[in-house]
Amino acid sequence: MHGGERKKTGLPVPLARQTGLSMVMVFLVMTICNNALSAERTEMQFRKQPEVQQVKPHKPVKVKLHRNNKGEYSWDITGDNLDEIIRADRKLRKLLNVE
Repeated sequence: MHGGERKKTGLPVPLARQTGLSMVMVFLVMTICNNALSAERTEMQFRKQPEVQQVKPHKPVKVKLHRNNKGEYSWDITGDNLDEIIRADRKLRKLLNVE
């Protein structure tokens, strides 16, 4: 190559400009998307709060229903929550008509 000669790409000049312009546009779009995603990542950081306590799983009330030879019912109720035990007892008394 001498002074004024340029290396030819083999593509017509308008097509070479379009290809170069397309590559620049793709680069800009990728840069903008990357910046938007990195900003989103920094905003979505989770912080641990010591005030939040673990919630224990809810244990249901367990009822063992007994029936004697006379057809009378009795039951054993176990559980961790006293209010739920009392509610279950009242419900059983109402359903079985026991006082």
